[in-house]
Amino acid sequence: MSESEERPIEIAKDGAWPVVQRLNAALEAGDITEAQWHSGVADLIVPAYLAGENPRAQSGSDGSVADWTYKRGLIADAVNRSGSFLDVGCASGYLMETMHEWCGERGYAIEPYGLDISPELADLARRRLPQWEDRIFVGNAIDWTPPQRFDFVRTGLDYVPPRRRRDLVQRLLADVVAPGGRLIIGTHNEERDETRTEPSETERVALWVFQIAGRTERPHLSDSRLVYRVVWIDRPR
Repeated sequence: MSESEERPIEIAKDGAWPVVQRLNAALEAGDITEAQWHSGVADLIVPAYLAGENPRAQSGSDGSVADWTYKRGLIADAVNRSGSFLDVGCASGYLMETMHEWCGERGYAIEPYGLDISPELADLARRRLPQWEDRIFVGNAIDWTPPQRFDFVRTGLDYVPPRRRRDLVQRLLADVVAPGGRLIIGTHNEERDETRTEPSETERVALWVFQIAGRTERPHLSDSRLVYRVVWIDRPR
């Protein structure tokens, strides 16, 4: 067993798990508000991202360009035509940039947009991508009013407290994804189906009565217990 595989599975999936679990417990106990939960998560993430030495680290991913492509490139599997693409939690904007490239290689013209709850990270993305600075917005996806609808919207479920995740999916599908568009969830680290004992993110989303239209996955780079996974939901026209 590798050193990475000796870690508790929760930390292997998300290194920030201990801190976020404390915030989740405090929220459920009524000791903090949702605004304070978001502030606590930002206190953890924003300084680390801003201290990153490259745009991958500034988007929360260590490793090389090849590692980024391996871990995040499967998001492009969910894109099946040309259109607009909104990255919720865009951080440095690196996914906006690379999705534009990856989809272009597949013959799709993608117009990238970004949203981040942190003004500091949105400013970083605007400085990095001046050609798209007017497409990078600040807001909390759970209540943000978009200037338009988007053909593809990518999000993580961990951008809101666990009790609000269904609300996030519902809100994005109802108000942010264009009719006939697609909500993409991931990339997230998941335990392999054959070994896990808890429901996967795919199963949790399905239990919320959303129809999963597709999913894609790849083995984890350093932990054989895990896979990188993306799932998507289509919005009817």
